[in-house]
Amino acid sequence: MPENVVVEKSGGVEKKRFWNNDMEAIIGIMVVLLILGTINVFSSSFILAEAEFDTPYFFLKRHIINVFVGLVCFIICFRADYHTWRKYMPFILGFTLLALLLVLLIGPSVNGAKRWLPLGVTQFQPAEAAKLVSIMLSASYLSAQVKSGKSIKFFTPQIAIIGVISLLTELEPDMGTASIIAGIPIIMLIVAGLHPQKVIRMLTAVAVLVTAMIIYQPYRLDRLKVAYDPWSDAQNMGYQTVQSLSAIGSGELTGMGLGVGVSKYDYLPEAHTDFAFAIFCQENGFLGAIFVFLLFAAFAVYAARVANRAKDEFGQLLSVGIMILVAGQAVANLLMVGGLFPVVGVPLPFISYGGTSLMVTMAAVGILVNIGKNGEDPEQST
Repeated sequence: MPENVVVEKSGGVEKKRFWNNDMEAIIGIMVVLLILGTINVFSSSFILAEAEFDTPYFFLKRHIINVFVGLVCFIICFRADYHTWRKYMPFILGFTLLALLLVLLIGPSVNGAKRWLPLGVTQFQPAEAAKLVSIMLSASYLSAQVKSGKSIKFFTPQIAIIGVISLLTELEPDMGTASIIAGIPIIMLIVAGLHPQKVIRMLTAVAVLVTAMIIYQPYRLDRLKVAYDPWSDAQNMGYQTVQSLSAIGSGELTGMGLGVGVSKYDYLPEAHTDFAFAIFCQENGFLGAIFVFLLFAAFAVYAARVANRAKDEFGQLLSVGIMILVAGQAVANLLMVGGLFPVVGVPLPFISYGGTSLMVTMAAVGILVNIGKNGEDPEQST
């Protein structure tokens, strides 16, 4: 019998599984997605890299460096007790707010947006880190309320801070990331037991706010309309979606083959970043797409199991937030690439090219695994 196959006995019936515990499963899924992402980053970017930087390996080299830095972040977060982040939350919040302010003040403008802080040979995107910080802050507040038996409130200082973080991100502008920063804590409020009447009032307030943002920036309404009929403006606002759908459809069942996809030849913008999955589908087909779907679904299941077995409320809520961060972003990106959601600039975890996003996601998975390790039943790992 292979060494990586574990045999369990339940009611006299032997069951086989490939993981010793849920943490091994999560790490295994992350590794597989990283391998797929690295291959896809090179395949989707080598044409652009050759044209702009005279080497097809420009983005691949940077991605590999990002993976190694992300691995360091993962190891640090895996080894550090997850309660440590709660202890240093004031410092983490202060750094995040300062970084977001510096982006608006001194960050370089790229395509009319300020989202990065230059750090010598690389760049740092504070809004990506702010996603994880907002989850930590929410878990810290909500766990204290649940543990003390107090009712969950929506309008609190913690929620106000998250609102400020989201607002600073929106000013970059980056509505997609701002929505994630504010949206995940809202879901965590509901999971923690926010009263149904308060949920209705909260969702009403959110709907009013989103409407106001759309009115303030009318192009967002146009983008929403085009999302559901991209061919109505196929050469302008609907161009990315049309090209994405064309790339996905041309992959058929088994795909064109690695490196053979044609949409990266200046047809599909952001082919190695937000729309990396479209190139993946073109080259790996429907079967490859289903495999990625199943990986993210499995990640969500194992993350939910970790949350269920966490030893305290903070670990439970932090696990839920990280599960939504990874699986929720995956769903949003897949819907966007598939033309079922407006183009909002949400990367596909582990698959899309993006340094800060990858590092933050790997750090989040490290925290999740640490929560699982602390909440593990010793009998389940034997």
